[in-house]
Amino acid sequence: MLCICTALTGCSSPDSHDSDSGADSSVQTAQADGTRDATAQVLVPQADGIVTYGSDIVSVDASHTSDGYVMLRYTGSNEKVKLQVTLPDGTEYTYPVTDSDTDSVYPLPGGSGSYKITLLESVSVENNLYAISFTQDLDVTIRDEFSPFLYPNFYVNFTQDSACVAKGEALAEGCSSDLDVITNIYNFVIKHITYDQEKADAVPYGYVPVPDDTLATGKGICFDYASLMSAMLRSQRIPTKLDVGYSGEVYHAWISCYVDEVGWVDGIIKFDGRHWSLMDPTLAASNSAANVKKYVGDGSNYTTKYTY
Repeated sequence: MLCICTALTGCSSPDSHDSDSGADSSVQTAQADGTRDATAQVLVPQADGIVTYGSDIVSVDASHTSDGYVMLRYTGSNEKVKLQVTLPDGTEYTYPVTDSDTDSVYPLPGGSGSYKITLLESVSVENNLYAISFTQDLDVTIRDEFSPFLYPNFYVNFTQDSACVAKGEALAEGCSSDLDVITNIYNFVIKHITYDQEKADAVPYGYVPVPDDTLATGKGICFDYASLMSAMLRSQRIPTKLDVGYSGEVYHAWISCYVDEVGWVDGIIKFDGRHWSLMDPTLAASNSAANVKKYVGDGSNYTTKYTY
């Protein structure tokens, strides 16, 4: 049971963050009755055309790298295309390029520094061979460390009109703190989303989670769980990372949130007023809390490879 269930969740978030960027929306506001303002606030990525790079088949808008993202549109005809984003520490993030009709948003999660954007086009689908068709270096200065984890992006895709945003707002209504919001969203997910083993056994190339689909169907794989919760929390101004890596030998996705007094805390979701408890929502949906805690332990079972 443990080896087939995947999707970890995170913790709580800050009351406020000091910033002069678009991520100022992360500031928590209190209402007259002492409750937290539950109004959803979605940051909207912009392809302003102020700073652009490209060729006859690709356009990269780097106007808002300071907010932690770039936007790309592919207009070529190759049947299998990938985007590679190399972080300042050398880590390479590879994304499928799946939509030529819109500007897709790709996060810059490695902080300030030198990034490289590389477009790869297939030269042999059968042999999984690719050729570089475009590359561009970017010198990035992130103005607010929380920005990349508040905006929608390729794997955490939502808008002001998304059903998951409305649901997150409903779950946040009446809460007095971000912690209450996280608890409500966590409890909703483990009770209403079930693990889709059939889907997990046949995940296609280029699979991208759609939070609204997960919410509507009530089922999904680890990526779906993490994407849904990240969308809900980000739209509530709670900085949230979608982490991908390994739980033991199992490829896995979970979330982490920001706690003002502690900082970024990985894989933590429940707080009883004195202690944090590690909890995996997919496991929690089908196993006892004691079994989950025994498996998750102190978090050492989880190794992060990528953060979105």
